[in-house]
Amino acid sequence: MSVTIKDVAKEVGVAPSTVSRTLRDHPSISRETKEKVRKAMDKLGYVPNVSAQNLANKFANTIGVILPAIGSKERKSNPFYLEVITAMNEEASKQKITISIASGESQQELLENVQLMYRQKRVDGFIMLYVEEDDSVLEYLIKNKVPFTMIGQPYKFHNEASCVDNDNQLLGWTATTHLIDKGHDSILFVTNNQQENFFRERYYGYQTCMTDKKLEALPAFPLITPNDYANFDELLKQEKITACIALDDMFALRLIQMINLSGYKVPDDVSVISFNNSIFTTLLHPYITSIDVNAAQLGKTAVQEFLTQLKDSDEMKKKVIIPHTLIENETVLNKK
Repeated sequence: MSVTIKDVAKEVGVAPSTVSRTLRDHPSISRETKEKVRKAMDKLGYVPNVSAQNLANKFANTIGVILPAIGSKERKSNPFYLEVITAMNEEASKQKITISIASGESQQELLENVQLMYRQKRVDGFIMLYVEEDDSVLEYLIKNKVPFTMIGQPYKFHNEASCVDNDNQLLGWTATTHLIDKGHDSILFVTNNQQENFFRERYYGYQTCMTDKKLEALPAFPLITPNDYANFDELLKQEKITACIALDDMFALRLIQMINLSGYKVPDDVSVISFNNSIFTTLLHPYITSIDVNAAQLGKTAVQEFLTQLKDSDEMKKKVIIPHTLIENETVLNKK
């Protein structure tokens, strides 16, 4: 038979309401009494009924974290999400709340899971870890006034969304500038994701930098299908590409493999720079030069910002920018 509040109260010699207030860390209970109650809880093995507390309280003390619909193995295994979620868990633990993951194989399944979690009051709201155009999940959150924060920035609803993000245009600019400073002038932006907003922002930063430096900004090259591989080989030769910008580190490994299969070496013939500074940068030589987006700080700040918005519904929605750092490794050749 499980231990109850009444059992703890009897052990200490206080009223059950005193035990209940101790669980809420109520200021009306003295420190001495709280210590006695907590020792009795440990002795008897009392475990608070969180579900019952949530029914009595205003909040569920749980944040739903929405992953993108799993459209590929790459998304499922991307270390960016693991690093962000790990930081969220650490911050949530400090704030005495929990994290619950919302995912789905398709966008419709993801939407249904998000709706169910919120209707059943299993979460107070959500943190979105992706941004896509015309997203049904975001539409649901906005329409139903569900508290949420997102990592990234939406295509619309700018005044209704609180965001934590890097300056992705500046990231694209920084990567391009680094390559130009190393003597490269024929630079290609290569991607395996054209849906999410951070791709467009980083590519725009590349375009702007190339234009400002009076160099030709090439169209972003999608390296996704087998046909793309053949076209990529041809483009390397045709445009005499000396450097590529990869959308992220995991994709950069595939890009380096394709460059090698085309008969070139990295960085001797073609340099590569990417984003995230994840574990993938040092899996194989040459180690990948990458821009650290500070994923851990993104996750930590997203939790803090969500709680701020949750506790004060009138709090102004804002965009918090997390700084980045260029990490120089071995995949960019200095041609000067």
